Amino acid sequence: MSCPFRVGIGYDIHPFAEGRPLILGGVTIPFPMGLSGHSDADVLCHATIDALLGAMAWPNIGQRYPDSDPHYTDISSTLLLKDTLENLRGHLWEIANIDTILIAQQPKISPFIGAIRDQLAKILRIPAGNIGIKATTHEHLDAIGEGRAIACHASCLLYRRDT
Repeated sequence: MSCPFRVGIGYDIHPFAEGRPLILGGVTIPFPMGLSGHSDADVLCHATIDALLGAMAWPNIGQRYPDSDPHYTDISSTLLLKDTLENLRGHLWEIANIDTILIAQQPKISPFIGAIRDQLAKILRIPAGNIGIKATTHEHLDAIGEGRAIACHASCLLYRRDT
């Protein structure tokens, strides 16, 4: 018998890059640099996608949306998140909740948490109250603490939908 619940975890990290917007959870954050990556490098969406894929025991984001495919060049990660959601729902799975933690020495994320939560709720079609977004620094340690990168951890709980 299959379990009616699944848990997944995800992680992502990207270095800062000049000349790109900083996008977290589909929200553009005012900051002089964005994150480097093949897509828009939205670490929050990427970690969430990996959590969802992991819960399903599917290949990770890099295998599902490879950076070797020009179709994904500069793509909005919210589109990848929507695609992942549609695949989950097509297999009769729904998201119970998402919990994330953004790790950034700069910029300060807390003023944007409400907007990020609302944007993710709209994309994932779940109540904003089912999405946890926390932000912390890295206490000036390593690339994140030196202000050269942002990372994100994400977890999710899925439940099997009755047909």
